[in-house]
Amino acid sequence: MTRSRSDSLGLLARADAARVAALMPDLPALQALRAPEIGTVMVRGRAGGTGAAFNLGEMTVTRASVQLDCGAVGHGYVQGRSKDHALRAAAVDALLQTSAADRIEAKVLAPLAAEEKARRTALAARAAATKVEFFTLVRGEDE
Repeated sequence: MTRSRSDSLGLLARADAARVAALMPDLPALQALRAPEIGTVMVRGRAGGTGAAFNLGEMTVTRASVQLDCGAVGHGYVQGRSKDHALRAAAVDALLQTSAADRIEAKVLAPLAAEEKARRTALAARAAATKVEFFTLVRGEDE
């Protein structure tokens, strides 16, 4: 399965940092174009999904940019303060632009996608278990 670059970056950003490190223990030879740095971004929301945008609050993010020896450049943005996670996400992004893309897809992204799908399915099942069905009975005085 070929994912778009934004889908791959989103999957890496949502994944657990320890899991990404376990799937990709060794980083390729790379040069940090932007060393991992921690900052904040403003999170915006909309009432009902369609109303006027409002500032919800700030969120901590870590970003990194790397260049592989072959010249491919990768970027990684992750929630939280994990510099290692951002660096690995950037390295994966760069590797996906090389001939190693199929290997990285199978070794790193496919397991992360399967785990994310399982988490979402389990969450949906827990939410479905709390669903309440309402019904009304016809009473005689409504006639």
